[in-house]
Amino acid sequence: MHLGKEKNQTFGRDFILLGLLDPKHYGLLFLTLILSMYMVAVMGNTFLILLIRIDICLHTPMYFLLSHLSLMDILHISNIIPKMASNYISGRKSITFAGCGVQSFLYFIFVGAECLIITVMSYDRYVAICHPLRYPILMSHRISVILAASCWLGGIINSTIHTTYVLLLPFCGTRAIDHFFCEVPAMLKLSCVDTSHYEGGLNVSGVIFLLIPLSIILASYGQILRTVLHIKSMEAQKKAFSTCSSHLAVVAIYYGSFIFTYMRPKSYHTPGQDKVLAISYTILTPMLNPIIYSFRNKDVLYALKKVLGKTLIHKNENLFKIRLNAHA
Repeated sequence: MHLGKEKNQTFGRDFILLGLLDPKHYGLLFLTLILSMYMVAVMGNTFLILLIRIDICLHTPMYFLLSHLSLMDILHISNIIPKMASNYISGRKSITFAGCGVQSFLYFIFVGAECLIITVMSYDRYVAICHPLRYPILMSHRISVILAASCWLGGIINSTIHTTYVLLLPFCGTRAIDHFFCEVPAMLKLSCVDTSHYEGGLNVSGVIFLLIPLSIILASYGQILRTVLHIKSMEAQKKAFSTCSSHLAVVAIYYGSFIFTYMRPKSYHTPGQDKVLAISYTILTPMLNPIIYSFRNKDVLYALKKVLGKTLIHKNENLFKIRLNAHA
C-alpha cells in the first residue's frame, strides 16, 4: 500500500513552475528582455549554421564542431524559454509530469553534450596551433564526426541515468518547483526521501562533464598561449590573447555556473541563486557563443561578406531584368 501511495504521489499530479518573473514587479519588461535574448540566440546560431553549410571555406573541423555547438544552443534554449514565456503570458504555471520529464531529459542531453563539444573545440584549436603539421591527421573529417557523435552520445547516456532516477523519486507536498524550468536541484527539494546518494551521483557527473573538461580546456589554452608567446609578431600575440581571453570568459561563465549549481549540497541551494545561475547557462551563453566563437573571426566575417555580396548582386540582377522587361 505504501509503495502504491508513493507511486500515486510521483505520477498522479502535475508540477507547478513558480517561474522567474513576478508579474507585479516589472515582469513584462523582463519577459521582453528575455524573449529578445532568445531571438538573438536562435537567429545568431541559425545564421551561423547556414553560413557554415553554404561557404565551402568553412568546411573544416573547427567550423563543423562549431555548427554542432550552435545546434545544441538552439535546442537547449528552445527547450526552456518558450514554455516559461507561455506560462507567464497565459497565467498558468503548471507543467505535466511527462512534460517535466521530457524537459529535464532534453536539458541534460544538451548541457552534457555542450560541455563535451566545447572541450573538443579547445583540443581542435590546440592541435591547429601547437601541431599544425599533424592537424590533417589528428583532426580529419572522420575523427571530427566521431568526436561530435561521442559528445551527443555522452549527453544522452548521462541524461538517461539522471532523468530516470529523478522521475522515480516520490514527490510530496505542493509539488511547486521554485524555478522557471524543471531543473534537478530544484526538484530534489520536493522529494519525500533522502537524496544524498543521488547528490553523490551528481558530483560524479560533475567531475566527468565539468571538472575534467574544464581541466582539458585550461590545459589546451595554456599550451596555445605558450606557443603564441614564441611568435615574434606582436600583432599575432595580441590577436591570440584577445581570442583566448574571450573564449575563456565564456568557459568561465558556463562551467563556473554549472559547478556552483550542481556540485553543492542541496542544503546550500537557494531559489534566487539557482535562477540567476541558470540564466547564465540557459540564456546568456547560447546568445554569446556565436558572437565569441565566430563573428569575431575573420574567416566567418569574410564568408559573411561573400554571401551578402552574392545576395546584393542577385538582387541587382533581378532589378535590372525587371526594368528591361518594363521597357520592352
